[in-house]
Amino acid sequence: MADEKKQWSQRDYHHPAAGWGAAMSVMNVLRDEGEWVDGPRAILKMNHENGGFDCPGCAWPDDTKGLKLDICENGIKHVTWEMTRKRAGKEFFAAHTVTELKAWSDHELEAVGRLVGPMVYDAGSDKYVPIAWKDAFALVGRHLRGLDSPDEAAFYTSGRLGNEATFLYQLMARELGTNNLPDCSNMCHEASGRALQAALGTGKGTADLKDWEAADALFILGVNAASNAPRMLTALSEADKRGARIVHVNPMVEAAARKAIVPHDFVDMALMKATPTSSLNLQVRPGGDMALMRGIAKALLERAESDPKAIDPEFVERYTSGFEAYRKVCADTPWEELEHQSGLTRAAILEAAEIYHRSERTLISWCLGVTQHEHGVDTVREIVNVLLLRGNLGREGAGPSPVRGHSNVQGNRTCGIDHRPTAEFLDRLASVCGIDPPREHGLDTVGTIEAMHRGLDDRHRGRIRVFVGMGGNFVLAAPDTPYTAAGMHQCDLTVHVSTKLNRSHLEHGREALILPCLGRTERDEQHTGLQATSVEDSMSMVHLSVGMKRPASPHLLSEPAIIAGMARAALPDSATPWEDYIEDYDRIRDTMAKVLPGFEDFNRRVRLPLGFRIKQPARELVFLTPSERAEFSAAELPDVVPADRDVLVLQTMRSHDQWNTTVYSDNDRYRGVKNLRTLIFMNLEDMRARGIGEGTLVDIESLSRDGTRRHLRGYRALRYDLPRGSAAGYMPEMNVLVGFADYSTQSDQPLMKNVRVRVTPAAAG
Repeated sequence: MADEKKQWSQRDYHHPAAGWGAAMSVMNVLRDEGEWVDGPRAILKMNHENGGFDCPGCAWPDDTKGLKLDICENGIKHVTWEMTRKRAGKEFFAAHTVTELKAWSDHELEAVGRLVGPMVYDAGSDKYVPIAWKDAFALVGRHLRGLDSPDEAAFYTSGRLGNEATFLYQLMARELGTNNLPDCSNMCHEASGRALQAALGTGKGTADLKDWEAADALFILGVNAASNAPRMLTALSEADKRGARIVHVNPMVEAAARKAIVPHDFVDMALMKATPTSSLNLQVRPGGDMALMRGIAKALLERAESDPKAIDPEFVERYTSGFEAYRKVCADTPWEELEHQSGLTRAAILEAAEIYHRSERTLISWCLGVTQHEHGVDTVREIVNVLLLRGNLGREGAGPSPVRGHSNVQGNRTCGIDHRPTAEFLDRLASVCGIDPPREHGLDTVGTIEAMHRGLDDRHRGRIRVFVGMGGNFVLAAPDTPYTAAGMHQCDLTVHVSTKLNRSHLEHGREALILPCLGRTERDEQHTGLQATSVEDSMSMVHLSVGMKRPASPHLLSEPAIIAGMARAALPDSATPWEDYIEDYDRIRDTMAKVLPGFEDFNRRVRLPLGFRIKQPARELVFLTPSERAEFSAAELPDVVPADRDVLVLQTMRSHDQWNTTVYSDNDRYRGVKNLRTLIFMNLEDMRARGIGEGTLVDIESLSRDGTRRHLRGYRALRYDLPRGSAAGYMPEMNVLVGFADYSTQSDQPLMKNVRVRVTPAAAG
């Protein structure tokens, strides 16, 4: 919410991404948090091997060339936000009831500072009060042991959890007897994983950072790189300098799709010399990416009739399956339909196809603008189709490269956080760890929220009575905020492992715990000495992270220690050596090496400079698919254009001064907004057609698939360069417009980038 004492404003941003704007922002952050000593020390340690710690922000890979300042503005914000000197201790909780705190803004809640000791909810006083760690663990254990079925518990994971803690967390859940392991990937890149698994036999991208450095053409779809993966700006700037073509595909032309000054390029900073970061910007309508990709494929196939080099027939013949069906579906799709569904002209699609045709090595990257749609899986498979046509797989400078969000979200999935585990993984887990893991699929995020509300039925084996969240802010991150909060209230116990106070702590179960953990920047001292944890970046590199700062409180525990404490309390007779694991994390890694493919000799390899890359069979043209080939798909083109011209397609997104649900301020520098978050960006012609003036107040209504109507009132409409028929605004505020039923039937992902809304001038009064 905007600060009522400050005047809001918005003007177009014409400066380069990063550069001096980022540098000044960093200085302001260090000033505001009072971190003039530890802040600069952290900057010099972040994302460096040999004793450095991994940025707790995005999952972009660390530089492979020994860069001394492999950092970005948002990473520094994230670190200093964690390193704050402010504390949320027992005095704070004694002074405020939960009911009172619910009236605070989300920014105000987190700005209280670091949590310093375990707290339990006291219903009599409506306050959180201190509790000893052993009593907190006993409370968790009592509830978990008292369940009628292990499937009445759900264990959620945020992407910040390290690999070792991740492995212990899933081991605890499966030893208890459930695969209810929802995670943030269910809301972000579930579509990517399912599509890549079906097409290539791997749930991950095959490209790495060296491929980004060698590509002749880069296609960037549905990514706001300047805010969501700012270190990508280095790769884009270097690509332009070597003559590569860069195509950005997004309804909004974001700052990273224009020009940038990379802050660690001191000469460019001194001369204020910006580098172009795009060759072509294509403003598709929301959900129109699949039509664009099919248009590129159609252009290549038509050209192949006279130009044998338009596609790579040898690669297609040798390594793929399903080509003829795909050729036919492309031929049968009229150009008029491709233009209509993409929102682009045929000439624009052909221009993109020509860039692809002229490139010897092409890499395609995408993010949530592609996945958070009903047809997200089909769109990612269409991306793979386009790559396969010209053999852009299994060689340098080419391949699919999804941009993962939180720092270890890919590592979470690799290390066992998966509600649909494979039989092979469960067999290895059973053999190595001596447990009998459940074989039935568990609940994802959407299923977990539904199961909080409903009793035993055909879909779920029982109502969720215990919810444990390892990091994150589940209530705000999930769709349908009131429904999610109401589900939490119906739980017997909610447990949140966190570093700061957030909304999910206030929308709690009948009993509730807040368990504070060490941050990524803090030293983790155990019985055998200083411990390191590992993370996996978005390109499958695994490396160590070692905290540098004294913990915010002597009463904090590490995430592995908290998991082990809960596990021992819930499984008192367990043969798993929980206590031994916590004494020395090498012991966890030794077990992981036996369970996880690609983690063999884990302890040695993770200590190599820059760590190691998990082997990707598809990169070697080995496809673990039923046909043992890369699979073309021939899905029908979806209709993404509302039949009613009065309906707009809204995409929710972060501001620049935000990371996931953490809002640092009410500003959005790259979109020129100050002191305002309750806004909706609209095309000027759409505003005029509805009688809406720039900056005036509007009401927004969405119609959910379940028939319910949802409203936001008194938002400001701002003119922005968007395709007609589309709109945009900030999450988590706009999550209330996404109904519980509004999720993809292909991936179960909430439709955060495809919300059908009506916007009208605000009602009087």
